[in-house]
Parts: sequence; C-alpha cells; structure tokens
Amino acid sequence: MRSVEFHPAAAAELAAAAQFYEAQAENLGLDFLSAVQRAAQQIMEYPDSGGPFGLHLRRVLVPRFPYGLVYRVEPERLYVVVVMHLHRQPGYWRSRLRQGAEEPPSPES
Repeated sequence: MRSVEFHPAAAAELAAAAQFYEAQAENLGLDFLSAVQRAAQQIMEYPDSGGPFGLHLRRVLVPRFPYGLVYRVEPERLYVVVVMHLHRQPGYWRSRLRQGAEEPPSPES
C-alpha cells in the first residue's frame, strides 16, 4: 500500500490552519486535523477518488472545512502538494511542482 506524504510547505499549511482553528474554538483545530486525516485515509484507500485537478493532480475536499488536499498519485506514494484553502489565492502553490528533483516540472503549472 502506498503512503501519503506531504510537501514540507503543505505540512506547514496544515499546522497553521489547525492552529488558527484551535484559536477560534477549543478542539476545532483537532477536528480539522481529524478531517484532514480522514481525507488522507480516503486517498490512501482510493487514490483516484479525488477529482482531476489539472493534468497530473487530483483534489479531495476536507469535510466540514473550506480546504482541499491537492495530490499527485505516484508509484510509491500519494504526494500532497498543498493543503489548499478553497477561497484564497488560487495557484500560489504551483511553484512547488517545479522545485527540486522530488517535484518534477508539470505541464499544468
């Protein structure tokens, strides 16, 4: 079974969003993390369940929160490129697809 791995910037986005929600209401940050974990479990079990998002990416929505996980299905892993807020700065993360050997250039960027 493939693992789900997060781009370092996506992991930072996840932590920042959880901190934001926790500051809004007690345990809301934990609820957010649980919802993201369920979304990650979904893509681990059903890699193609996220809707197509460009040529080589897929997106699964995080239930109850305005976030999506944008990921790439790879032979050995499911790589989450961004934990994306659905109402802010579309496309800010696309440079991640071009950074380093781990993220080869993508035609949709």
